[in-house]
Amino acid sequence: MLLPSAASYDALYREFSWQIPASFNMGRVVSDAWAAREPDRICLEHYSPDGLHQTMTYGELAERSSAFANSLQAIGVRVGDRVALLLPQGFETVIAHVAIYKLGAIAVPLALLFGVDALEHRLNVSGAVAIVTNDFGLSRVQEISAKLRDLRHVISTGCPRDGILTFSDLCAQGSPAFQGPDTGPDDPALMIFTSGTTGAAKGALHGHRVLAGHIPGFQFAHEGLPQAGDKIWTPSDWAWAGGLLNVLMPALMLGVPVVSSPAQKFDPDMAFRIMAEMKVRNAFIPPTALRLLKTVDHPRARYDLVLRTIGSAGESLGRETYEWVKSALGLTPNEFYGQTECNFVLSSAANLDVSKAGAIGKAVPGHRVAIVDAQGRVMPAGQIGQVAVARPDPVMFLEYWNDPEATAHKFVGDWMLTGDLGRQDASGYVEFFGRDDDVITSSGYRIGPAEIEDCLIAHPAVRLAAAVGKPDALRTEIVKAYVVLADGYTPSDRLAKEISNWVKHRLSMHEYPREVAFIHDMPMTTSGKVIRRALRERDTNAAA
Repeated sequence: MLLPSAASYDALYREFSWQIPASFNMGRVVSDAWAAREPDRICLEHYSPDGLHQTMTYGELAERSSAFANSLQAIGVRVGDRVALLLPQGFETVIAHVAIYKLGAIAVPLALLFGVDALEHRLNVSGAVAIVTNDFGLSRVQEISAKLRDLRHVISTGCPRDGILTFSDLCAQGSPAFQGPDTGPDDPALMIFTSGTTGAAKGALHGHRVLAGHIPGFQFAHEGLPQAGDKIWTPSDWAWAGGLLNVLMPALMLGVPVVSSPAQKFDPDMAFRIMAEMKVRNAFIPPTALRLLKTVDHPRARYDLVLRTIGSAGESLGRETYEWVKSALGLTPNEFYGQTECNFVLSSAANLDVSKAGAIGKAVPGHRVAIVDAQGRVMPAGQIGQVAVARPDPVMFLEYWNDPEATAHKFVGDWMLTGDLGRQDASGYVEFFGRDDDVITSSGYRIGPAEIEDCLIAHPAVRLAAAVGKPDALRTEIVKAYVVLADGYTPSDRLAKEISNWVKHRLSMHEYPREVAFIHDMPMTTSGKVIRRALRERDTNAAA
Protein backbone atom coordinates (compact mmCIF):
# COMPACT_ATOMS: atom_id res chain seq x y z
CA MET A 1 0.00 0.00 0.00
CA LEU A 2 3.08 2.27 0.25
CA LEU A 3 3.94 4.42 -2.74
CA PRO A 4 6.96 3.10 -4.67
CA SER A 5 9.79 5.37 -5.71
CA ALA A 6 9.26 6.81 -9.17
CA ALA A 7 10.73 9.60 -11.25
CA SER A 8 7.41 10.86 -12.58
CA TYR A 9 3.72 10.94 -11.82
CA ASP A 10 2.90 8.80 -14.86
CA ALA A 11 5.36 6.10 -13.78
CA LEU A 12 4.07 6.18 -10.21
CA TYR A 13 0.44 5.91 -11.27
CA ARG A 14 1.26 3.08 -13.68
CA GLU A 15 3.38 1.04 -11.25
CA PHE A 16 1.27 1.28 -8.10
CA SER A 17 -0.91 -1.68 -7.02
CA TRP A 18 -2.84 -2.33 -3.83
CA GLN A 19 -1.45 -4.91 -1.42
CA ILE A 20 -3.66 -4.89 1.67
CA PRO A 21 -3.21 -7.91 3.97
CA ALA A 22 -6.14 -10.28 4.48
CA SER A 23 -5.81 -9.60 8.21
CA PHE A 24 -5.81 -5.86 8.90
CA ASN A 25 -6.77 -3.91 12.02
CA MET A 26 -6.48 -0.13 12.20
CA GLY A 27 -5.78 -0.13 15.91
CA ARG A 28 -2.99 -2.66 15.84
CA VAL A 29 -1.12 -1.20 12.85
CA VAL A 30 -0.91 2.25 14.47
CA SER A 31 0.19 1.02 17.89
CA ASP A 32 1.15 -2.61 18.50
CA ALA A 33 3.08 -3.00 15.25
CA TRP A 34 5.39 -0.10 16.14
CA ALA A 35 5.54 -0.98 19.85
CA ALA A 36 6.92 -4.41 18.99
CA ARG A 37 9.81 -2.83 17.06
CA GLU A 38 10.42 0.58 18.65
CA PRO A 39 8.45 0.96 21.90
CA ASP A 40 10.24 4.20 22.83
CA ARG A 41 9.55 5.89 19.51
CA ILE A 42 7.49 9.07 20.02
CA CYS A 43 4.12 8.98 18.29
CA LEU A 44 2.25 11.92 19.86
CA GLU A 45 3.20 15.38 21.11
CA HIS A 46 0.71 17.74 22.75
CA TYR A 47 1.27 21.48 22.53
CA SER A 48 0.74 23.51 25.69
CA PRO A 49 0.80 27.34 25.58
CA ASP A 50 2.89 27.37 28.78
CA GLY A 51 5.63 25.39 27.06
CA LEU A 52 5.08 22.21 29.12
CA HIS A 53 4.50 20.02 26.08
CA GLN A 54 3.72 16.33 26.58
CA THR A 55 4.81 13.28 24.59
CA MET A 56 3.63 9.70 24.22
CA THR A 57 5.50 6.70 22.81
CA TYR A 58 4.18 3.84 20.72
CA GLY A 59 4.79 1.52 23.67
CA GLU A 60 2.60 3.67 25.89
CA LEU A 61 -0.10 3.97 23.23
CA ALA A 62 -0.15 0.18 22.73
CA GLU A 63 -0.48 -0.57 26.44
CA ARG A 64 -3.01 2.12 27.31
CA SER A 65 -5.24 1.35 24.31
CA SER A 66 -5.15 -2.36 25.15
CA ALA A 67 -6.06 -1.61 28.77
CA PHE A 68 -8.97 0.56 27.66
CA ALA A 69 -10.11 -2.12 25.17
CA ASN A 70 -10.16 -4.68 27.99
CA SER A 71 -12.24 -2.34 30.16
CA LEU A 72 -14.68 -1.63 27.33
CA GLN A 73 -15.09 -5.35 26.84
CA ALA A 74 -15.61 -5.81 30.60
CA ILE A 75 -18.54 -3.37 30.66
CA GLY A 76 -20.19 -5.18 27.78
CA VAL A 77 -19.03 -3.48 24.58
CA ARG A 78 -18.90 -6.13 21.87
CA VAL A 79 -17.69 -6.55 18.30
CA GLY A 80 -19.76 -4.32 16.01
CA ASP A 81 -21.05 -2.07 18.80
CA ARG A 82 -20.81 1.65 18.12
CA VAL A 83 -18.77 3.76 20.54
CA ALA A 84 -18.94 7.56 20.15
CA LEU A 85 -16.05 9.91 20.86
CA LEU A 86 -16.90 13.51 21.74
CA LEU A 87 -13.40 14.80 22.42
CA PRO A 88 -10.87 17.44 21.31
CA GLN A 89 -7.41 16.67 19.96
CA GLY A 90 -5.41 14.90 22.68
CA PHE A 91 -3.91 11.65 23.92
CA GLU A 92 -7.20 10.30 25.33
CA THR A 93 -8.80 10.64 21.90
CA VAL A 94 -6.11 8.54 20.24
CA ILE A 95 -6.14 5.91 23.00
CA ALA A 96 -9.93 5.58 22.70
CA HIS A 97 -9.87 5.31 18.90
CA VAL A 98 -7.16 2.65 18.93
CA ALA A 99 -8.92 0.65 21.67
CA ILE A 100 -12.23 0.65 19.79
CA TYR A 101 -10.56 -0.65 16.62
CA LYS A 102 -8.66 -3.35 18.52
CA LEU A 103 -11.90 -4.49 20.11
CA GLY A 104 -13.62 -4.81 16.73
CA ALA A 105 -16.19 -2.19 17.69
CA ILE A 106 -17.04 0.83 15.51
CA ALA A 107 -15.77 4.31 16.38
CA VAL A 108 -18.18 7.22 15.87
CA PRO A 109 -16.20 10.49 16.13
CA LEU A 110 -18.28 13.58 16.95
CA ALA A 111 -17.29 17.24 17.15
CA LEU A 112 -17.52 19.17 20.41
CA LEU A 113 -18.97 22.07 18.43
CA PHE A 114 -22.18 20.09 17.82
CA GLY A 115 -25.30 21.32 19.56
CA VAL A 116 -27.64 18.98 21.39
CA ASP A 117 -29.92 18.39 18.39
CA ALA A 118 -26.98 17.38 16.18
CA LEU A 119 -25.65 15.08 18.89
CA GLU A 120 -29.03 13.48 19.47
CA HIS A 121 -29.41 12.78 15.75
CA ARG A 122 -25.98 11.19 15.37
CA LEU A 123 -26.07 9.16 18.57
CA ASN A 124 -29.52 7.76 17.80
CA VAL A 125 -28.86 7.07 14.12
CA SER A 126 -25.63 5.25 14.95
CA GLY A 127 -27.14 3.42 17.93
CA ALA A 128 -24.07 4.20 20.01
CA VAL A 129 -23.96 2.07 23.18
CA ALA A 130 -21.18 4.12 24.81
CA ILE A 131 -19.64 7.56 24.55
CA VAL A 132 -16.26 8.90 25.66
CA THR A 133 -16.26 12.63 26.33
CA ASN A 134 -14.84 15.46 28.46
CA ASP A 135 -16.59 17.71 30.97
CA PHE A 136 -17.91 20.05 28.27
CA GLY A 137 -19.33 17.19 26.19
CA LEU A 138 -20.72 15.49 29.28
CA SER A 139 -22.96 18.47 30.03
CA ARG A 140 -24.48 18.24 26.56
CA VAL A 141 -24.92 14.47 26.69
CA GLN A 142 -26.67 14.73 30.07
CA GLU A 143 -29.05 17.35 28.63
CA ILE A 144 -30.37 14.83 26.09
CA SER A 145 -29.73 11.56 27.96
CA ALA A 146 -33.45 10.71 28.22
CA LYS A 147 -33.74 10.84 24.41
CA LEU A 148 -30.76 8.57 23.64
CA ARG A 149 -32.34 5.19 22.99
CA ASP A 150 -29.26 2.95 22.92
CA LEU A 151 -26.68 4.71 25.08
CA ARG A 152 -25.73 2.57 28.11
CA HIS A 153 -22.33 3.89 29.18
CA VAL A 154 -20.93 7.41 29.53
CA ILE A 155 -17.18 7.61 30.06
CA SER A 156 -15.65 10.92 31.13
CA THR A 157 -12.05 12.06 30.69
CA GLY A 158 -12.74 14.87 33.16
CA CYS A 159 -13.38 15.08 36.87
CA PRO A 160 -14.98 12.06 38.60
CA ARG A 161 -18.79 12.27 38.79
CA ASP A 162 -21.27 10.01 40.53
CA GLY A 163 -22.67 7.41 38.14
CA ILE A 164 -20.19 8.26 35.38
CA LEU A 165 -17.33 5.98 34.40
CA THR A 166 -13.92 7.62 34.45
CA PHE A 167 -11.55 7.15 31.51
CA SER A 168 -8.40 7.13 33.66
CA ASP A 169 -9.86 4.49 35.98
CA LEU A 170 -10.78 2.23 33.07
CA CYS A 171 -7.28 2.55 31.62
CA ALA A 172 -5.76 1.73 35.02
CA GLN A 173 -8.05 -1.25 35.67
CA GLY A 174 -7.63 -3.02 32.31
CA SER A 175 -4.78 -5.36 31.47
CA PRO A 176 -2.17 -3.82 29.12
CA ALA A 177 -2.30 -7.00 27.03
CA PHE A 178 -5.31 -7.45 24.73
CA GLN A 179 -6.09 -10.14 22.20
CA GLY A 180 -8.80 -8.80 19.94
CA PRO A 181 -10.60 -10.35 16.98
CA ASP A 182 -8.78 -11.01 13.72
CA THR A 183 -10.42 -8.31 11.62
CA GLY A 184 -10.26 -8.14 7.83
CA PRO A 185 -10.09 -5.09 5.57
CA ASP A 186 -13.86 -5.03 4.98
CA ASP A 187 -14.90 -5.44 8.61
CA PRO A 188 -16.58 -2.23 9.91
CA ALA A 189 -14.31 0.04 11.95
CA LEU A 190 -15.42 3.63 11.65
CA MET A 191 -18.59 5.66 11.11
CA ILE A 192 -18.10 9.28 10.10
CA PHE A 193 -21.16 11.41 9.60
CA THR A 194 -21.37 13.53 6.48
CA SER A 195 -20.94 17.24 7.08
CA GLY A 196 -24.59 18.04 6.58
CA THR A 197 -24.16 20.76 3.95
CA THR A 198 -27.11 19.42 1.94
CA GLY A 199 -29.52 17.87 4.45
CA ALA A 200 -29.57 15.51 7.41
CA ALA A 201 -26.16 14.03 8.17
CA LYS A 202 -25.76 10.36 7.23
CA GLY A 203 -23.40 7.87 8.84
CA ALA A 204 -20.80 6.72 6.30
CA LEU A 205 -19.54 3.31 7.45
CA HIS A 206 -15.93 2.40 6.64
CA GLY A 207 -13.98 -0.82 6.92
CA HIS A 208 -10.49 -1.18 8.42
CA ARG A 209 -9.13 -0.90 4.87
CA VAL A 210 -9.95 2.81 4.81
CA LEU A 211 -6.66 3.51 6.60
CA ALA A 212 -4.60 1.53 4.10
CA GLY A 213 -6.44 3.31 1.31
CA HIS A 214 -5.35 6.72 2.61
CA ILE A 215 -1.63 5.96 2.66
CA PRO A 216 -0.85 6.65 -1.05
CA GLY A 217 -2.65 10.01 -1.04
CA PHE A 218 -1.05 10.98 2.26
CA GLN A 219 2.44 10.20 0.96
CA PHE A 220 1.69 11.85 -2.38
CA ALA A 221 0.44 15.16 -0.94
CA HIS A 222 3.30 15.31 1.57
CA GLU A 223 5.97 14.60 -1.03
CA GLY A 224 7.48 11.30 -0.02
CA LEU A 225 6.58 11.31 3.67
CA PRO A 226 8.00 9.86 5.90
CA GLN A 227 11.33 11.64 5.69
CA ALA A 228 13.80 12.27 8.51
CA GLY A 229 12.40 14.82 10.94
CA ASP A 230 8.84 14.79 9.59
CA LYS A 231 6.21 15.78 12.13
CA ILE A 232 2.62 16.72 11.32
CA TRP A 233 -0.07 19.00 12.74
CA THR A 234 -3.52 20.17 11.70
CA PRO A 235 -5.93 22.69 13.23
CA SER A 236 -8.75 20.48 11.93
CA ASP A 237 -10.94 18.59 14.35
CA TRP A 238 -10.04 14.90 14.54
CA ALA A 239 -13.79 14.20 14.53
CA TRP A 240 -13.98 14.62 10.75
CA ALA A 241 -12.26 12.78 7.94
CA GLY A 242 -9.80 15.62 7.32
CA GLY A 243 -8.29 15.51 10.78
CA LEU A 244 -8.64 11.80 11.43
CA LEU A 245 -7.84 10.20 8.07
CA ASN A 246 -5.82 12.93 6.35
CA VAL A 247 -3.49 13.34 9.33
CA LEU A 248 -3.79 11.36 12.56
CA MET A 249 -4.21 7.72 11.57
CA PRO A 250 -1.95 7.55 8.46
CA ALA A 251 0.82 9.46 10.26
CA LEU A 252 0.72 7.03 13.20
CA MET A 253 0.80 4.09 10.81
CA LEU A 254 3.87 5.50 9.04
CA GLY A 255 5.71 6.33 12.27
CA VAL A 256 5.41 10.13 11.92
CA PRO A 257 4.80 12.03 15.20
CA VAL A 258 1.48 13.85 15.36
CA VAL A 259 1.16 17.17 17.19
CA SER A 260 -2.13 17.84 18.95
CA SER A 261 -3.23 21.21 20.29
CA PRO A 262 -5.95 22.49 22.64
CA ALA A 263 -9.38 23.13 21.18
CA GLN A 264 -9.88 26.78 20.29
CA LYS A 265 -11.37 29.06 17.70
CA PHE A 266 -8.78 29.23 14.94
CA ASP A 267 -6.19 31.89 15.73
CA PRO A 268 -3.66 32.63 12.96
CA ASP A 269 -0.88 33.77 15.28
CA MET A 270 -1.36 30.78 17.56
CA ALA A 271 -1.26 28.46 14.53
CA PHE A 272 2.11 29.88 13.50
CA ARG A 273 3.33 29.68 17.09
CA ILE A 274 2.37 25.99 17.33
CA MET A 275 4.11 25.15 14.06
CA ALA A 276 7.25 27.04 15.06
CA GLU A 277 7.58 25.84 18.67
CA MET A 278 6.77 22.19 17.87
CA LYS A 279 9.04 22.14 14.79
CA VAL A 280 6.19 21.02 12.56
CA ARG A 281 7.44 19.93 9.13
CA ASN A 282 4.12 18.87 7.62
CA ALA A 283 0.74 20.52 8.00
CA PHE A 284 -2.79 19.96 6.79
CA ILE A 285 -4.49 23.36 6.76
CA PRO A 286 -7.94 23.74 5.13
CA PRO A 287 -8.40 26.64 2.69
CA THR A 288 -10.45 28.77 5.10
CA ALA A 289 -7.69 28.53 7.72
CA LEU A 290 -5.04 29.35 5.11
CA ARG A 291 -6.97 32.48 4.17
CA LEU A 292 -7.03 33.52 7.82
CA LEU A 293 -3.26 32.96 8.03
CA LYS A 294 -2.92 35.72 5.43
CA THR A 295 -3.80 38.25 8.13
CA VAL A 296 -0.37 37.66 9.73
CA ASP A 297 2.26 39.90 8.13
CA HIS A 298 5.68 38.46 7.26
CA PRO A 299 5.18 35.09 9.00
CA ARG A 300 8.59 33.70 8.07
CA ALA A 301 10.32 36.70 9.64
CA ARG A 302 8.23 36.51 12.81
CA TYR A 303 8.23 32.74 13.33
CA ASP A 304 10.99 30.13 13.07
CA LEU A 305 9.15 27.82 10.68
CA VAL A 306 10.62 24.55 9.38
CA LEU A 307 7.66 23.57 7.19
CA ARG A 308 8.42 21.11 4.39
CA THR A 309 4.88 20.45 3.08
CA ILE A 310 1.39 21.92 3.36
CA GLY A 311 -1.66 19.98 2.24
CA SER A 312 -5.08 21.58 1.90
CA ALA A 313 -8.58 20.28 1.24
CA GLY A 314 -12.22 20.72 2.24
CA GLU A 315 -13.07 23.65 -0.02
CA SER A 316 -11.53 25.00 -3.20
CA LEU A 317 -8.12 26.52 -2.43
CA GLY A 318 -8.19 28.98 -5.32
CA ARG A 319 -5.40 30.77 -7.17
CA GLU A 320 -5.14 33.69 -4.75
CA THR A 321 -4.46 31.53 -1.68
CA TYR A 322 -2.22 29.17 -3.68
CA GLU A 323 0.01 32.07 -4.74
CA TRP A 324 0.03 33.60 -1.23
CA VAL A 325 1.34 30.36 0.31
CA LYS A 326 4.12 30.21 -2.30
CA SER A 327 5.20 33.80 -1.73
CA ALA A 328 4.65 34.13 2.03
CA LEU A 329 5.66 30.66 3.22
CA GLY A 330 8.12 29.67 0.50
CA LEU A 331 6.57 26.35 -0.50
CA THR A 332 3.87 25.13 -2.85
CA PRO A 333 0.64 23.99 -1.19
CA ASN A 334 -0.58 20.59 -2.34
CA GLU A 335 -4.33 20.73 -2.73
CA PHE A 336 -6.19 17.44 -2.60
CA TYR A 337 -9.77 16.24 -2.70
CA GLY A 338 -12.12 13.71 -1.23
CA GLN A 339 -15.26 13.44 0.80
CA THR A 340 -16.46 11.51 3.83
CA GLU A 341 -17.58 8.60 1.67
CA CYS A 342 -14.41 8.35 -0.44
CA ASN A 343 -11.47 10.46 0.62
CA PHE A 344 -8.02 11.49 -0.72
CA VAL A 345 -8.59 10.37 -4.33
CA LEU A 346 -7.25 13.49 -6.11
CA SER A 347 -4.11 15.35 -5.10
CA SER A 348 -1.27 17.61 -6.07
CA ALA A 349 2.41 16.81 -5.47
CA ALA A 350 4.75 19.69 -6.27
CA ASN A 351 7.85 17.49 -6.09
CA LEU A 352 6.48 15.47 -9.03
CA ASP A 353 5.40 18.60 -10.93
CA VAL A 354 1.75 17.85 -10.24
CA SER A 355 0.75 21.36 -9.26
CA LYS A 356 -1.46 23.91 -10.92
CA ALA A 357 -3.07 27.02 -9.47
CA GLY A 358 -6.86 26.66 -9.50
CA ALA A 359 -6.80 22.86 -9.86
CA ILE A 360 -7.18 20.16 -7.21
CA GLY A 361 -4.57 17.94 -8.81
CA LYS A 362 -4.68 14.56 -10.52
CA ALA A 363 -5.89 11.09 -9.56
CA VAL A 364 -3.85 9.65 -6.70
CA PRO A 365 -2.13 6.35 -7.63
CA GLY A 366 -4.49 3.49 -6.89
CA HIS A 367 -7.67 5.47 -7.58
CA ARG A 368 -9.66 5.87 -10.79
CA VAL A 369 -11.41 9.24 -10.96
CA ALA A 370 -13.38 10.71 -13.86
CA ILE A 371 -15.89 13.42 -14.76
CA VAL A 372 -19.16 11.75 -15.69
CA ASP A 373 -22.68 12.73 -16.73
CA ALA A 374 -25.91 11.69 -14.99
CA GLN A 375 -25.81 8.29 -16.72
CA GLY A 376 -22.24 7.58 -15.60
CA ARG A 377 -20.67 8.21 -19.01
CA VAL A 378 -17.17 9.69 -18.94
CA MET A 379 -17.22 13.22 -20.33
CA PRO A 380 -14.69 14.76 -22.73
CA ALA A 381 -11.90 16.94 -21.39
CA GLY A 382 -12.99 20.48 -20.57
CA GLN A 383 -16.65 19.72 -19.99
CA ILE A 384 -18.33 20.17 -16.63
CA GLY A 385 -19.76 17.06 -15.01
CA GLN A 386 -19.83 15.22 -11.73
CA VAL A 387 -16.64 14.01 -10.08
CA ALA A 388 -16.90 10.23 -9.75
CA VAL A 389 -14.74 7.45 -8.31
CA ALA A 390 -14.69 3.89 -9.65
CA ARG A 391 -15.32 0.97 -7.33
CA PRO A 392 -13.87 -1.11 -5.80
CA ASP A 393 -11.62 1.30 -3.93
CA PRO A 394 -10.21 0.83 -0.41
CA VAL A 395 -11.11 4.37 0.71
CA MET A 396 -14.72 3.94 -0.41
CA PHE A 397 -17.38 3.61 2.28
CA LEU A 398 -19.18 0.31 2.85
CA GLU A 399 -22.64 1.87 3.11
CA TYR A 400 -24.70 4.59 4.72
CA TRP A 401 -25.67 3.17 8.08
CA ASN A 402 -29.18 1.68 7.93
CA ASP A 403 -29.95 3.55 4.71
CA PRO A 404 -29.77 1.22 1.70
CA GLU A 405 -31.77 3.59 -0.49
CA ALA A 406 -29.31 6.45 0.00
CA THR A 407 -26.41 4.04 -0.51
CA ALA A 408 -27.81 2.80 -3.82
CA HIS A 409 -28.51 6.39 -4.94
CA LYS A 410 -24.83 7.21 -4.48
CA PHE A 411 -23.82 4.95 -7.39
CA VAL A 412 -24.39 4.78 -11.13
CA GLY A 413 -22.99 1.44 -12.26
CA ASP A 414 -19.49 1.19 -10.84
CA TRP A 415 -19.11 4.95 -10.41
CA MET A 416 -19.61 6.50 -6.99
CA LEU A 417 -21.04 9.98 -7.54
CA THR A 418 -19.61 12.64 -5.26
CA GLY A 419 -22.25 15.31 -5.84
CA ASP A 420 -19.42 17.70 -6.71
CA LEU A 421 -19.05 19.27 -10.13
CA GLY A 422 -15.71 19.61 -11.85
CA ARG A 423 -13.92 19.51 -15.15
CA GLN A 424 -10.79 17.69 -16.20
CA ASP A 425 -8.29 18.99 -18.73
CA ALA A 426 -6.37 16.95 -21.29
CA SER A 427 -3.43 16.58 -18.86
CA GLY A 428 -5.59 15.02 -16.14
CA TYR A 429 -5.90 18.03 -13.82
CA VAL A 430 -9.31 18.37 -12.18
CA GLU A 431 -10.78 21.78 -11.41
CA PHE A 432 -13.43 21.93 -8.69
CA PHE A 433 -16.57 23.73 -9.87
CA GLY A 434 -18.84 23.43 -6.82
CA ARG A 435 -21.41 21.09 -5.32
CA ASP A 436 -24.20 20.22 -7.72
CA ASP A 437 -26.72 22.01 -5.50
CA ASP A 438 -24.44 25.03 -5.05
CA VAL A 439 -24.24 25.81 -8.77
CA ILE A 440 -25.96 29.07 -9.69
CA THR A 441 -28.17 29.27 -12.78
CA SER A 442 -28.31 32.83 -14.07
CA SER A 443 -29.53 34.01 -17.49
CA GLY A 444 -28.85 30.55 -18.91
CA TYR A 445 -25.31 30.30 -17.48
CA ARG A 446 -24.26 27.65 -14.95
CA ILE A 447 -21.95 29.40 -12.53
CA GLY A 448 -19.78 27.69 -9.92
CA PRO A 449 -19.23 29.58 -6.64
CA ALA A 450 -15.55 28.62 -6.19
CA GLU A 451 -14.14 30.92 -8.87
CA ILE A 452 -16.21 33.88 -7.67
CA GLU A 453 -15.14 33.34 -4.07
CA ASP A 454 -11.50 33.10 -5.10
CA CYS A 455 -11.82 36.47 -6.84
CA LEU A 456 -13.66 38.02 -3.89
CA ILE A 457 -11.00 37.16 -1.32
CA ALA A 458 -8.36 38.83 -3.48
CA HIS A 459 -9.99 42.15 -2.58
CA PRO A 460 -8.12 43.70 0.36
CA ALA A 461 -11.33 44.36 2.30
CA VAL A 462 -12.52 40.75 2.17
CA ARG A 463 -11.48 38.18 4.76
CA LEU A 464 -13.97 35.43 3.89
CA ALA A 465 -16.59 35.19 1.16
CA ALA A 466 -19.32 32.91 -0.14
CA ALA A 467 -21.31 33.15 -3.36
CA VAL A 468 -24.85 31.80 -3.67
CA GLY A 469 -27.77 32.06 -6.04
CA LYS A 470 -30.67 34.31 -5.06
CA PRO A 471 -34.01 33.70 -6.83
CA ASP A 472 -34.74 36.32 -9.48
CA ALA A 473 -37.80 36.57 -11.73
CA LEU A 474 -35.84 37.81 -14.74
CA ARG A 475 -32.59 35.81 -14.57
CA THR A 476 -33.79 32.72 -12.61
CA GLU A 477 -31.05 33.52 -10.09
CA ILE A 478 -28.56 36.29 -9.49
CA VAL A 479 -25.18 35.90 -7.83
CA LYS A 480 -25.20 37.19 -4.27
CA ALA A 481 -22.00 37.46 -2.23
CA TYR A 482 -21.83 37.18 1.54
CA VAL A 483 -18.68 38.81 2.87
CA VAL A 484 -16.84 38.87 6.20
CA LEU A 485 -14.73 42.01 6.18
CA ALA A 486 -11.05 42.23 7.10
CA ASP A 487 -10.01 44.32 10.09
CA GLY A 488 -10.12 48.06 9.48
CA TYR A 489 -13.07 48.00 7.05
CA THR A 490 -16.71 48.90 7.76
CA PRO A 491 -19.79 47.93 5.74
CA SER A 492 -21.18 50.51 3.33
CA ASP A 493 -23.07 50.68 0.04
CA ARG A 494 -19.98 52.17 -1.55
CA LEU A 495 -17.79 49.26 -0.45
CA ALA A 496 -20.41 46.75 -1.63
CA LYS A 497 -20.41 48.33 -5.09
CA GLU A 498 -16.61 48.40 -5.15
CA ILE A 499 -16.45 44.68 -4.33
CA SER A 500 -19.07 43.88 -6.97
CA ASN A 501 -17.16 45.82 -9.62
CA TRP A 502 -13.93 44.14 -8.55
CA VAL A 503 -15.36 40.76 -9.61
CA LYS A 504 -16.99 42.18 -12.74
CA HIS A 505 -13.69 43.59 -14.02
CA ARG A 506 -11.47 40.67 -13.01
CA LEU A 507 -13.68 37.66 -13.65
CA SER A 508 -16.73 38.03 -15.86
CA MET A 509 -19.64 40.26 -16.78
CA HIS A 510 -22.07 37.40 -16.06
CA GLU A 511 -20.52 36.07 -12.83
CA TYR A 512 -20.16 39.18 -10.71
CA PRO A 513 -22.35 39.50 -7.58
CA ARG A 514 -25.27 41.84 -8.19
CA GLU A 515 -25.78 41.96 -4.43
CA VAL A 516 -23.18 42.03 -1.64
CA ALA A 517 -24.20 41.43 1.97
CA PHE A 518 -21.84 41.93 4.91
CA ILE A 519 -22.01 39.39 7.74
CA HIS A 520 -20.11 39.02 10.99
CA ASP A 521 -19.51 35.25 10.86
CA MET A 522 -19.56 32.75 8.00
CA PRO A 523 -21.77 29.69 8.64
CA MET A 524 -19.53 26.64 8.47
CA THR A 525 -19.61 22.95 9.23
CA THR A 526 -17.21 21.58 11.84
CA SER A 527 -14.99 20.49 8.94
CA GLY A 528 -14.55 24.08 7.77
CA LYS A 529 -16.88 24.02 4.78
CA VAL A 530 -19.16 26.97 4.10
CA ILE A 531 -22.82 26.05 4.53
CA ARG A 532 -24.16 27.86 1.48
CA ARG A 533 -27.57 26.33 2.09
CA ALA A 534 -27.86 28.45 5.26
CA LEU A 535 -27.04 31.58 3.26
CA ARG A 536 -29.58 30.73 0.56
CA GLU A 537 -32.20 30.19 3.25
CA ARG A 538 -31.66 33.74 4.52
CA ASP A 539 -32.93 35.10 1.23
CA THR A 540 -35.78 32.58 1.08
CA ASN A 541 -36.92 33.47 4.61
CA ALA A 542 -36.59 37.20 3.91
CA ALA A 543 -38.75 36.86 0.79
CA ALA A 544 -41.40 34.98 2.75
